Amino acid sequence: MTVDYDPRDPQIRNNPFPSFRRLQDEDPVHWNPHLRAWVITRYADVRKVALSRRMSPDRLTPFYDSLPEARRGVVGELIRYLNLWMVFRDPPEHTRLRRLMNEAFTPKAVERLRPNVERIVGRLLDDLLPRGEMDLVRDFAYPLPATVIMDMLGVPHDQLDRFKDWSDDLALFLGSARDVPDKYERARRGALEMSSYFREVIADRRRRPGEDVLSALIAVGTPEERLTEDELIAAAMLFLFAGHETTTNLISNGIYSMRMHADAWARLVADPSPELLATAVEECLRYDGPSGGIARVVRVTHEMEGRELKEGDRVFAMLNAANRDPRVFEAPDDFVIDRSPNRHLTFGQGIHFCLGAPLARLEAEIACREIARRIPDLTLGTTAPDWHDSLIMRGITSLPVHFRPVKSAAA
Repeated sequence: MTVDYDPRDPQIRNNPFPSFRRLQDEDPVHWNPHLRAWVITRYADVRKVALSRRMSPDRLTPFYDSLPEARRGVVGELIRYLNLWMVFRDPPEHTRLRRLMNEAFTPKAVERLRPNVERIVGRLLDDLLPRGEMDLVRDFAYPLPATVIMDMLGVPHDQLDRFKDWSDDLALFLGSARDVPDKYERARRGALEMSSYFREVIADRRRRPGEDVLSALIAVGTPEERLTEDELIAAAMLFLFAGHETTTNLISNGIYSMRMHADAWARLVADPSPELLATAVEECLRYDGPSGGIARVVRVTHEMEGRELKEGDRVFAMLNAANRDPRVFEAPDDFVIDRSPNRHLTFGQGIHFCLGAPLARLEAEIACREIARRIPDLTLGTTAPDWHDSLIMRGITSLPVHFRPVKSAAA
């Protein structure tokens, strides 16, 4: 029997895991008529897709080439910048971009952000604790990583709302499972406004270099291989979008998962040690992680699990399905706060392993530690959350929570 996996169905979107299990058992390399693409769900196969040179991350060029001429005019400027994101590039372009960005975004540079992340978390909670309630996504999980990225890029905090609007428009284009009538125009407008903003910021950094990542990106490499103006703008757009989107989802999904498992939350409240925090965050990444899947285009026709994947076919490798594959994980549907080993695929594999993974982990560990310490009685609202309509990003749209108001902000 064919499994009817329709990601547009709100019930499947909110809880895709039963469908994923059926696909793993009955149709692990599944041709999906709703997506007109392959859906891959087993751990070993998803890992193969992530590592395969027979697959390309450049899904934008064939998409653009397939559009009618009138539609190309709408998305041309959008594709101009998105096609320079290293996540959509194959070697050798990807190799060059990754090397230069690695020079500016080192582990030491990430660790230097720790005091600032702790300050931002403390300030947000100081403002929220007297209320006794908040929307965890809107009031905490979004502004935390967005503010961290803004500080990294050296842009003022009063741009937060503008950045959110731009990012929301890009997310609609990059990850949506549904056909919103104006999503191309919205994404184009968001990309143009964002690129115009960063063009001015980059010009200012050339005149007055600072300690921020943009200044570092301008300076890295030899004169012959430095990032072009458009590559710098694209890098700033990627840092802003990917740098907060994933971490927002990680924090909100993670707190939701832990509060749905009272024993896990009680353990973290009782012991917010670095060791337990580290394994807790890894389990949040595995159990219902912030990245639903990765998209690829078949470069070379080949077989997988007896199915022929033809050149030009689109492929969605579902990371969150792989992370609950019983062939790899014991009791995969249980949230085990100290699970070890935990070889989840959430940040990808190989050359496209997420550059921002250390920062996402750092922010999530500090956020979970301080929420467990300062809001141990946090409880979820009575309504089950809705999830973003996206195959690529996996996140809660809104998460009302309640707790005992605390008048004093003293820790």
